[in-house]
Amino acid sequence: MVKIVKSTIMDAPVEAVWEVLRDFNGHDRWHPAVADSQIERGQSSDKIGCVRKFHLADGSELREQLLTLSDIDMAFTYCLLDTPIPLLNYVAHVRLIPVTDGDRTFWHWECRFDTPAGREDELAEMVGTNIYEAGFSAVREHMGLPESARGAH
Repeated sequence: MVKIVKSTIMDAPVEAVWEVLRDFNGHDRWHPAVADSQIERGQSSDKIGCVRKFHLADGSELREQLLTLSDIDMAFTYCLLDTPIPLLNYVAHVRLIPVTDGDRTFWHWECRFDTPAGREDELAEMVGTNIYEAGFSAVREHMGLPESARGAH
């Protein structure tokens, strides 16, 4: 099993970052890898169990299901249902924590998945860099924030 943990500090109040990330169907508005997204069956994007179907910029179609959503914890968990990439049993968790020194946000994003033997490093790099770290930068840009001096960690 592969485990990826990435985190960063956003120079914005936690409520403002949560407003962007809370919309399970909003990633096509900020993530450069996502071309379009829709929630299936007309459900709302904050309904536990809703499924988002989206296309990547290369045309690949994926489906992910919202497993948990907590406004109190500013956290959500989701899993991959369908993907052309062999990320098997993929479950991810996003959590925001207020950083009171400067009214900033700590963003923690992690996942676990299985993959065919020999592809662990390749797929860990793809998810960690092309999805998570690119997502950190894209949300900063979407919110008009400066790029972190330290970059993503």
